[in-house]
Amino acid sequence: MKTTPRVLGLFLLVGLPCLPLTAGADDDPGHSRHGTAFDSGLRQRPWKMEGIGRSHFEITTRVPEVQEWFDQGHTLLHSFWWEEAERSFRWCLKLDPGCAMAYWGLARCGSPVDTPETKRYLDFLNGAIERKGGVSERERMYIEAWQAAYTGEGAALDHKARTQVQIRKMQQLVNRYPEDLEAKALLVLISIDPAHAVGTELLIQQILARDPDHPGAHHYRIHNWDGVAPEQGLPSCLRYGLLAPNIGHADHMPGHNYTKMGLWHEAAWSMDSATRVELRYMNRQLALPYETWNYAHNRNYLCYIQEQLGLVSAALQGARDLLAAPRDPEWNKDNSYGAYDQGIQALVRGLVKFERWEDILATSNAVAIPWRDIPSDKELRAFAETLAHVGKGDHAKARVRLQELKAGGGTRKEKGSEAPGLPPTWVKAAEGILLAAEGNLLDATRLLTDAASQETKDREAGAFPNDPPGSPWPVNRVLGDVYANRGEHRLAVEAYERALAQEPYDAFTLSGLARSRVALGDPARAQTDFGRLLHVWSGADPGLRWMAAARSLPLKVEALAPKLAPERPYRIDSLAHLGPIDWQPYPAPQLRCVDAEGKPVTLEEFRGKNVLLVFYLGDECAHCVEQLKGINARADDWANENTVVLGVSSATPEQNKASAKLGKLPMRLLSDHEHENARRFASYDDFEELELHSTLLIDTQGRVHWKRTGGKPFSDVEFLLASVKRMNGEPGALAAPVGEKK
Repeated sequence: MKTTPRVLGLFLLVGLPCLPLTAGADDDPGHSRHGTAFDSGLRQRPWKMEGIGRSHFEITTRVPEVQEWFDQGHTLLHSFWWEEAERSFRWCLKLDPGCAMAYWGLARCGSPVDTPETKRYLDFLNGAIERKGGVSERERMYIEAWQAAYTGEGAALDHKARTQVQIRKMQQLVNRYPEDLEAKALLVLISIDPAHAVGTELLIQQILARDPDHPGAHHYRIHNWDGVAPEQGLPSCLRYGLLAPNIGHADHMPGHNYTKMGLWHEAAWSMDSATRVELRYMNRQLALPYETWNYAHNRNYLCYIQEQLGLVSAALQGARDLLAAPRDPEWNKDNSYGAYDQGIQALVRGLVKFERWEDILATSNAVAIPWRDIPSDKELRAFAETLAHVGKGDHAKARVRLQELKAGGGTRKEKGSEAPGLPPTWVKAAEGILLAAEGNLLDATRLLTDAASQETKDREAGAFPNDPPGSPWPVNRVLGDVYANRGEHRLAVEAYERALAQEPYDAFTLSGLARSRVALGDPARAQTDFGRLLHVWSGADPGLRWMAAARSLPLKVEALAPKLAPERPYRIDSLAHLGPIDWQPYPAPQLRCVDAEGKPVTLEEFRGKNVLLVFYLGDECAHCVEQLKGINARADDWANENTVVLGVSSATPEQNKASAKLGKLPMRLLSDHEHENARRFASYDDFEELELHSTLLIDTQGRVHWKRTGGKPFSDVEFLLASVKRMNGEPGALAAPVGEKK
């Protein structure tokens, strides 16, 4: 760590904090004093985190402690934990407001381009640029690498051109400071491209030769070989999670790569761990699924892996748990690939894969798929129900749903919908399956061959959605089944082998392959296929028809594990010691307030009722008054939903009682004069020491189901009412549309 000269340090201390990051900083209550860029993100102080790996990036600062927090933020960025990294960099600025590299760190927590969603990161980058005169040449070169790529002429560049600018700048930095491992690590990250995987690997090896436990090098190696030659990343898959056991993504990425190698058991260990570690963090930090995108992504991926292991019940339960997670009108809209979107994807994928036709067609609220009235769900439903009707032998209904599926895609295009529709390969596959069932094998195989060919091209071009796949199967496997069912086993084997190249050790394909090889008089190779199936499905749910069909073959064989790497057999409770795997509402923190009469108030006295808890900034906050009056206007609705409303502020009991604006409202106004409750409920900005707006929904058992905290109050009363209905389990509430108000 470097320390600035005393005179420069005094300038940074006295001068720069007076300058807002952006002109016209918002002075509204609850908003940052330093500009709108600071209104988002986590606003509570960080803590020294263990189990995240280690890296060191020397910076210029007048406060020695800042170096530790910067290293923590930088290390977290090596694992793509952007929101927690931002928290550490924010604390750097709390301690040293003029720290240029802290601004640069903040800029790296997102994409610093001038869009409404990402402009704050550009503001952070400009903050670093304004202060780069006070840092070393080496640090300045880092800032200028981002400056060249994102500001001035760089602002108009597309992603590919911008990346090339950054690569050139970072190469200059590496050449100027060849001992700087962090420069090499960032160059690796920026340079990842399937066309240059070997060259990038050589740079990774240079880093690991100096620091064998560098978390970024191991993480980036996995990404570097993903989709190219995943086995080349195997050494880092085995190491990365051990280096950063408290970061979910450090287990997610190895699990991601294991699936590409057909190491399904090991993939499940990794993704299960990633899911539990992420959820453990969420519960400790009072975070909800829509606030931490990693959780839903991990859970969906684990559902996929469990499907591949034949763990049907676990996979489908995981999908339904995602659907039951809370939603938010800003962070988890219907088209944002949030928990609900991933839950629908996982549920449909699993039901189709395991041919649960009754469940797909069910109309009972207890088991029916909670479809939403949006184009993407309508198309997915038509796809699933086409296959379900085929599976039930009702070809006429299947034909009707297929036509609706085709019409839905056309309507979407006509209306210019931005949300992607179902891939054309899915539609062709559905039609091919129906044609085969109707006996039109010629047209069926033609359509399925076309779909399989296009899917192969998409996979080779990196255009196939595979993170995890939404498709229930490789189309080549479906084509193989059609060939096998009509006795063309040689063609079936060819299709199955192509499917295995796309999804290694896929048990469904291995079952068909073993049967076709036996039919062709090739029992030796059939034994290998069956042995691999026995390994993958060693813990599968009983009664799966693909296993029964393979067991009926005249083969005697033991389970045959992949030779690529040893695997631990995965079971549902293998990692229970890491905590729960499925999200549940977490217990609300303690509420210890007094009301306007000076009477103590706790949440316990409302057990058996839902609580709408609002932290507001006093009756001088016009937006707060508007929010509370809007909530109060629906008093009868809250009563009908067994819900009480509590408003909490730092006002004294006397002030609450005397308030001309709020004192006459029937809701109870509570005093939190020292902000103790606000801090417990994460409704306080530790960086700027100011109150924040928070709205929370707490159920009859005292558990938090939903919350929103930030610089402005949440006023979408319709959304709050719909969410309470979900909490109460009212029919139809699960798939209710998410409001658009903020």
